[in-house]
Amino acid sequence: MKFTALVAVVEDKDEEGAIAVAKEAGAGGVTIIHGKNIGLEEKKVFFGLTLEENVSVLLFVLPRRVSMQVMKALRLKFKLDSSESSGMSFIIPLSHVAGLDTDELHKFEENIKTML
Repeated sequence: MKFTALVAVVEDKDEEGAIAVAKEAGAGGVTIIHGKNIGLEEKKVFFGLTLEENVSVLLFVLPRRVSMQVMKALRLKFKLDSSESSGMSFIIPLSHVAGLDTDELHKFEENIKTML
């Protein structure tokens, strides 16, 4: 089975919704990293305080076929292809993976069998 890393960057307020959408599309566990989005434009200043956009980076390790389903679901739900979205997602192929939960592997296998 070939695996990929699906990385999705969403606004903090959308974190739980993105995880729910991903799980509904076939994803299992997720690693969440919190950060700040720094763009090319200057940040807004309000009463001397800089307003920064907090984001959540969601990292999923998935079989290749499942990762495309999950990415499509996230793209549609959070309009990642439009200019109104501040999120993004991408997939990185993985050559070696260690430490995956065996129960999750069995779930992926069953998921893929139903797709075929």
